[in-house]
Amino acid sequence: HSWVLHTPWALLSFAASQQKENDFYTFKVINIRGKLVSLEKYRGSVSLVVNVASECGFTDSHYKALQKLQRDLGPYHFNVLAFPCNQFGQQEPDSNKEIESFARKTYGASFPMFSKTAVTGAGANAAFKYLVESTGEEPTWNFWKYLVAPNGKVVKAWDSTVTIEEIKPYITELVRKIILKQKDEL
Repeated sequence: HSWVLHTPWALLSFAASQQKENDFYTFKVINIRGKLVSLEKYRGSVSLVVNVASECGFTDSHYKALQKLQRDLGPYHFNVLAFPCNQFGQQEPDSNKEIESFARKTYGASFPMFSKTAVTGAGANAAFKYLVESTGEEPTWNFWKYLVAPNGKVVKAWDSTVTIEEIKPYITELVRKIILKQKDEL
């Protein structure tokens, strides 16, 4: 009756494989050039995930602050990850090519940008669904910000009205931990 021995083991190993914890970095997304990329490449770094728009009252202040953040902290395992979205007030009506050109030319945006996507509702991007489920905070407007730790877990979320300056201490604290950990490993 060898099958008796095999069955529980097969079930157990199946259950174990099903339990692989999802986190933000386990998702794949389309970048702004239309290429499928794995967010896994950002594991080990701190990420600030933002749903951006080009024609919003928050656009100018946020893009400037996000680019400054990328410039200041980018070298230290940090990235702004920008997801253009047209769900709020139709303020991201253009094509991916136009959105990228606008962000790069107007603000010198050097952070990773992804393809225009839905961030709320039934058709929401799976990575964003994860952010929303983890925090219980669903974007209600452009420039919602989700802070993701190096392990892919979501630390905190902020709405459009909260400035980058206000949340910078949370980001620098996480970045500092990475730097200290690296020093220990030397």
